Amino acid sequence: MSKTQKRKIIHIDEEKCDGCGLCVPACAEGAIQIIDGKAKLVSEVYCDGLGDCLGECPQGAISIVEREAAPFDQEAVEKHLANMSEKEGATGGNSNKKEENKEGAAVSPCCPPQELSPSGKTDKKEVYEEHEEQYSELSNWPVQLHLVPTEASFLRNPELLITADCVPFAYAGFHRQILKDKALLVGCPKLDDTSAYLEKLTEIFKNNDIHSITMAIMEVPCCGGLVRLVQEAVQNSGKNIKLYKIVVSVDGSIREQSEV
Repeated sequence: MSKTQKRKIIHIDEEKCDGCGLCVPACAEGAIQIIDGKAKLVSEVYCDGLGDCLGECPQGAISIVEREAAPFDQEAVEKHLANMSEKEGATGGNSNKKEENKEGAAVSPCCPPQELSPSGKTDKKEVYEEHEEQYSELSNWPVQLHLVPTEASFLRNPELLITADCVPFAYAGFHRQILKDKALLVGCPKLDDTSAYLEKLTEIFKNNDIHSITMAIMEVPCCGGLVRLVQEAVQNSGKNIKLYKIVVSVDGSIREQSEV
C-alpha cells in the first residue's frame, strides 16, 4: 500500500494567517493547532479534506488543495482526540486550544481579541427606555487579563476599567454605571498569578495611550491587592495615568468612589 496518495487536503497560507485560532475548534479531528502564532496542520493523517475549517477563517488563509499526502486515518484521529482529552482533563483546559504569548500567559485562540459593535448600539438608550430591558455595554473580547494581548486594538481606548471578577455579580448597575465607554480587563488578586498580572499590566500601560484607569473592587480585604498591583504597574511603566477606585459592598451598593 502506498504511503501517500493524491487527495484533497487543507493548505494554510501563513502569510495571511494572523493566529486568531477560529479554525482550531472548527476542526472536529483536531488537525489544526496554533504554533508560534500561526495555524498549523499538525498531521496529514488527521485531515479529512472536507474543509469544515474554511468558513471560520476571517483572513481567507485556509484553502483546499489536491496533492500527494498521507491517507486520512480515522483510527489515528480517535487516538489523537483521546490523547487531547486526557491532556485537557489533566490541565483543566484544552491543550489544542491554548498557547502562550510572549509574556508567558495563556492565550485562547478560541477567544481572539476583538472590538464589539453590537447592531443598533446607538439606539440602545431608546430601546432600554421603551422596553425597560437591560443591554450590554461590553465593547471588547476577551476580558480575562491572562488572555488579553498587550497590544490588542481595543486597548487604544483611553479609558480602561480593571475589575475584580466578583464585582459584576455584586453590583446590578455594572454595565451602565461602571463599564460604559471603557475597555474591560477582569482578574482576581487573590486566586490568580499576580506576578504575571504585574508584568502584563506594565506592558499594557507602556504600549497604549491610556488616559485613565478605573479599578472596581469589592469591599473585602483581598481586593485591595488589585489596586496596589495597578499602582505598581503604572509606576513601572513610567506613564502618568489618572487612577480612580470604586468599591462595591457585598450587599450590592457602591461604598466608595475616589481618585487614587
